[in-house]
Amino acid sequence: MKKTGRVLLVLLVLAVAALLLYPTIKWYCFVPDSTKDAAAGSNENIRDYARGQASRGVRTLTSLLQNDRNSAIPEEYDYLISAAENHLKEEGKEKPSEWTVYELLSSFPTESSLFEAIESHYRDELLEAKRLSGNVLQLGLDLRGGMSVVLEADTASYVETHDGEVPSGSELTALLESDIEILTSRIDQFGVTEPDIRLQGTDQILVEVPGETDPERVDSFLMGRGSLTFNRVDSRLTERVNRDYLSNLSRAFDENGVIIKPDYIPAGYDVAGYYLEDEYGIDELQQFVVIDSTEVLDGAHLTSARMERDSRTGRPAVNFHLDSEGSDIFYDFTSSHIGEQLAVVMDGRVKSVATINDAISGDVQLSGSFTEEEAQSLAVVLRTSSLPISLTVVSEQGVGATLGDDSVNVAVKAIALGFILVILSMVIYYGPAGIIADIALLMNLIMMVAVLSALHFTLTLSSIAGLVLTLGMAIDANVIIYERIKEELSGGMTPYEAVKAGFGRAFWTIMDSNVTTIIAAVILSVFGSSTVKGFANTLAIGVVCSLFTSLFVSHLIFDFFVSEDGKRSVWLSWRRR
Repeated sequence: MKKTGRVLLVLLVLAVAALLLYPTIKWYCFVPDSTKDAAAGSNENIRDYARGQASRGVRTLTSLLQNDRNSAIPEEYDYLISAAENHLKEEGKEKPSEWTVYELLSSFPTESSLFEAIESHYRDELLEAKRLSGNVLQLGLDLRGGMSVVLEADTASYVETHDGEVPSGSELTALLESDIEILTSRIDQFGVTEPDIRLQGTDQILVEVPGETDPERVDSFLMGRGSLTFNRVDSRLTERVNRDYLSNLSRAFDENGVIIKPDYIPAGYDVAGYYLEDEYGIDELQQFVVIDSTEVLDGAHLTSARMERDSRTGRPAVNFHLDSEGSDIFYDFTSSHIGEQLAVVMDGRVKSVATINDAISGDVQLSGSFTEEEAQSLAVVLRTSSLPISLTVVSEQGVGATLGDDSVNVAVKAIALGFILVILSMVIYYGPAGIIADIALLMNLIMMVAVLSALHFTLTLSSIAGLVLTLGMAIDANVIIYERIKEELSGGMTPYEAVKAGFGRAFWTIMDSNVTTIIAAVILSVFGSSTVKGFANTLAIGVVCSLFTSLFVSHLIFDFFVSEDGKRSVWLSWRRR
């Protein structure tokens, strides 16, 4: 490849790395801690916070207006000016020459519109921060904290479903170990890295999920939320329930928020809510649906499931394939109930109601009010099947970093000091050529962090160990190349020939050593524990990056400073050229 092409390739790699690092840099350097804390809660918490700030804002501005109508707008509410200008533009009015509290409040037609403007500001800010937090390089449980959950075997439920004795001893242990395998599979597919899942006592499982603070998300894969059933809809009773309940929701729910089943609903039928998401991603009740409590089909007959998009609407959907028995059941039902309605029920909530127009078997697509995350979650849970023995949550809490902030700061300083010492050592020993190695090392570090950030990796102490080891190995590759170049120079070659021969003859030595390291890292990643996996994954990524920087980037920089005619060269030490 020509020099120009190689330069463009390096610039492209740096541009991609910068793009991948942008979310992480923005999150850790430019998002205030108060915003991070507020965004870490559930969507319901964000909604309550945004509405609370909106109420405070309306009261504050109203109070200022009562005290002095010409008072200046507080700086924290400057964002309302653009919303006020839009309202004035819609009404065909001119904006004032100077904005005061009176002019600002007068621009909003109602107090509700002012409330909505403030709420929208905080809502958008926090939801954007929440989305951003899911796309950054996370810190592990030992560095940042996370979620710690204790699950207990539900032996009573197991006895009811299996008509047997209460499992205990080795039988219970085997069931819980099977649960651990499924939970690990779910967590891996959800993209949560390095979970620590282990038995605790005789009937409990301890789950520690680093870098995860959203209890809803943790519960979605731990407790198997996403169970799916198909139920027949009674249209006549559905219309009657909605007439009675939608006009007065206080009659529809008891003090625990459970839907009250009217007396006229016969045995064998249930009343479920049909929900759609609001702007916070929170399910809002749209109507009630009366369903036959006898399930037409459940998830036990699914052989595969994946999240795709509906070809007609573009909305997220779940496509799944039924086994032969499930296909026969579904075909028999749909063929004999054409024209009737069928409800897709997830977690006791109706997600979609469809009219049966044709007989269906084999491949089925679920579409309706699913969000992309919800559809993906459902597909994951369906793929990993149900737990051999049900689990109940005994405790669920956020935990702080085990090392503490001071220890983490010391570790960061130690890494930075080690990095600086490596850079200085290369410059002291190899002179100007050491600077080239340091540039390649710095690019190696940038590439590694960019890849880890793009993969939403969870960084733990073991991961940092893999990162530091990789940087040392990257310098080792440069040392091999430089020593080879020195040998060629001692043999009488010109600097240009020595550089070319040095990189060429060191190539296979470096490749062999790094490929064997990658193989070892892959084996550790596949068969190792969660802590070892973090080390192995970081090591593998770092080795690949170091191959590129040591063999490609360093060679390119040498080509700029070492000319074939011998007029330009680079010192490989402070004593000889």
